[in-house]
Amino acid sequence: MNANTPYDAMFSGVIGQEYDLLKLICPFATEMSRLVGAKLGELAATHQQSLQVVELGGGTGITTLAILSAQPDLKVLSIDNEPTMQRQAQQSLKTWVDEGRLSFSGEDALTALIAMPSDSVDAIGSAYTLHNFECTYRQKVIQEIFRVLKPGACFVNGDRYALDDIDAHTRATQQEVAGYFKVLTDIQRLDVLEHWIIHLFSDESANHVMREAIARQQLAAAGFQQIEFSHRLAVNALLTAIKPLS
Repeated sequence: MNANTPYDAMFSGVIGQEYDLLKLICPFATEMSRLVGAKLGELAATHQQSLQVVELGGGTGITTLAILSAQPDLKVLSIDNEPTMQRQAQQSLKTWVDEGRLSFSGEDALTALIAMPSDSVDAIGSAYTLHNFECTYRQKVIQEIFRVLKPGACFVNGDRYALDDIDAHTRATQQEVAGYFKVLTDIQRLDVLEHWIIHLFSDESANHVMREAIARQQLAAAGFQQIEFSHRLAVNALLTAIKPLS
């Protein structure tokens, strides 16, 4: 990680290759992906035309699939600059690509968003992407999300939103780490355990941690309204935020 790549690039290595193990070591993450898809499905059901969704950090396609499955006419542009993971999504979701419902961008989130016209996107969804960003980069991404969304459109994010109570957050993180050890030692994947622990140090570092109160302030400063955190599961929560009509 450096000034030119202000996001965690570890997903290009062992973590990216074994990302599906996340379903075992952190089942809350899978649930958050489902919730993101369900929320975007609700929005699509009330939309007069096919909902055009931009997904930030598509990874191996876990959240992408949840979004595509939510409504039969919903379309997704999945953005991810880690080719190891995106190749897995392209392979596993080829049916939706062939149907014209899914396309991919290999750019990083900020670069991709900057290239989009203002007030042009029906909805933006994400899961477990923003917490990987360095704080200054994340703030720029949030500002660009607001700019490109159409008035009245929604940003939906299932992610690691750190508890404002630091002691409670620490206890929840300790329980999470204990789960990593149990699952990955049982299946003798100490290589993956090592990389996830290293990655967690990045998540919890001062220039990365995405604490709920500060996240709310950043979203409000960008112009979002109706900012809600729901379905909290330990250090994970579902965010919804609306760009006002005027």
